[in-house]
Amino acid sequence: MLDIKFLRTNPDIVKENIRKKFQEEKLPLVDQVIALDKEARSAKLHGDELRAQRKAKSKQIGGLMAKGQKEEAEAIKAEVNAMGEELAALEAKETEMQQEIRKIMLVIPNIIDPSVPIGKDDSENVEIEKFGEPFTPDFEIPYHVDIMEKLNGIDLDTARKTSGNGFYYLCGDIARLHSAILSYARDFMINRGFTYYIPPFMIRSQVVDGVMSFAEMENMMYKIEGEDLYLIGTSEHSMIGKFIDTILDEEELPKTLTSYSPCFRKEVGAHGIEERGVYRIHQFEKQEMIVVCKPEESMKWFDVLWKNSVDFFRTLDIPVRTLECCSGDLADLKVKSLDVEAWSPRQQKYFEVGSCSNLGDAQARRLMIRVKKADGSKYLAHTLNNTVVAPPRMLIAFLENNLNADGSVRIPEALRPYMGGMDVISVPQK
Repeated sequence: MLDIKFLRTNPDIVKENIRKKFQEEKLPLVDQVIALDKEARSAKLHGDELRAQRKAKSKQIGGLMAKGQKEEAEAIKAEVNAMGEELAALEAKETEMQQEIRKIMLVIPNIIDPSVPIGKDDSENVEIEKFGEPFTPDFEIPYHVDIMEKLNGIDLDTARKTSGNGFYYLCGDIARLHSAILSYARDFMINRGFTYYIPPFMIRSQVVDGVMSFAEMENMMYKIEGEDLYLIGTSEHSMIGKFIDTILDEEELPKTLTSYSPCFRKEVGAHGIEERGVYRIHQFEKQEMIVVCKPEESMKWFDVLWKNSVDFFRTLDIPVRTLECCSGDLADLKVKSLDVEAWSPRQQKYFEVGSCSNLGDAQARRLMIRVKKADGSKYLAHTLNNTVVAPPRMLIAFLENNLNADGSVRIPEALRPYMGGMDVISVPQK
């Protein structure tokens, strides 16, 4: 959410940013907010004047009564009562206008960083760099579910009976591999100086409003019926929410956190839920990284975060590339975003396995996450997040890039301690 003062004084910049995001339908909202803001400030000014007049007149009543001028006192008392009624109406109107202003401001996109490429959608995202050589073996790589089924590692049929499409049972060595990857990701981030958290898996609507746009919420979040609680779609939601309405001392920054959680997503409007695949599902687990920092340091931390993901995947012998999201592919709260994509030897292309985002002060403004300087002055923090790893999507890349011709799967050295020393997952003997 933008600062209303910035919008008020820079409407043309805000409109140009809307055009860069190809959201022309939102252009009238800028003028609408300015008009509402002007009216609200005028109502507040009039209200302040009324309060001052009412206070002065109220003081006169006692003096008049003391002098026995009851009739004059009653007349002024009637004026004071009328002022009170007018003031109550003004305050209600001001509250209503402020609520409408906030409602509109929540859908006006954040100002994107000048470095963001301009484009309409994800087809115009820009490749930045590749890490590792994409490799295609001289044998055919099966579909990821077929790889797992051959290793007795997945049961989709039973999951459809218990829960429907978009769910699965992992079992045996594949389930162990899934947990090993998450444990390795946890230690990988701890070793890089991040503090490990397991957060709440449900959050209140106030936090949801603070961390994401309404459109994202409708497409992602599961609501707990009869309660003001939502299942989280990522631990970023509850980790940023942890700082709601707080004032951090500047010397405490940056806050560098890494968190594990299950994640729950409707996937409404995605690409449908595959009946046999595990690429888009309703429930998965993820290791996340979150930073709360000074504004001048947020771009430095943006680079640190995505490089952590690249380094993690490379320790598991998975080639990756970074892809900068263009303006039209950025969620409205984001200032800049970069996707990490893993190589799929089967598909002969890269696919997304993580996303790094700088949200500037947008979340901090919504949630009132402030920083106090040594001189006592305050400013809004910047927040960032990035995926360390999100199985089972990451499992697809892992299995395809470490598959052997006989159907077994190689375990890279970094992961072996988490797999009980195993260096290969073998195909069970019939």
